[in-house]
Amino acid sequence: MRCPVCGHEDSQVKDSRPTEDGAAIRRRRQCEACGERFTTFERVQLRELFVIKSQDRREPFERGKLERSIAIACRKRPVPAERIERLAASVQRQLEQSGESEVPSNRIGELVMEGLKLLDPVAYIRFASVYKDFREARDFEQFAGTVKE
Repeated sequence: MRCPVCGHEDSQVKDSRPTEDGAAIRRRRQCEACGERFTTFERVQLRELFVIKSQDRREPFERGKLERSIAIACRKRPVPAERIERLAASVQRQLEQSGESEVPSNRIGELVMEGLKLLDPVAYIRFASVYKDFREARDFEQFAGTVKE
């Protein structure tokens, strides 16, 4: 593992433990060159996932991109960062366990919407407004009318 401070390639693991949700291993490391300590997270990846976008474009699945889109929907809402990470982990796990190596982007959007619906109604509507491409205020009104608290 490369040191984030000096770039040296060798580090020593000082402590390892599973994360709260058990989906990753948290490791405390120390650089052998500069002595700096840093944390890494290792996640199990069951298979390489590709997202099928519009016009049949393929791109590798990026969990960070998924977390950012969920975080944007949850901005200024009382949703802890851990819940956002858990939702992203849950979506990724569902995709990996589906057995498919190529996943349509709309399937990812549906999974995120299911999770946000339970997490925060405002974040759910925000995400839906982009995902469903609302064009007018009437679209918001109709969709918001279907949301129950």
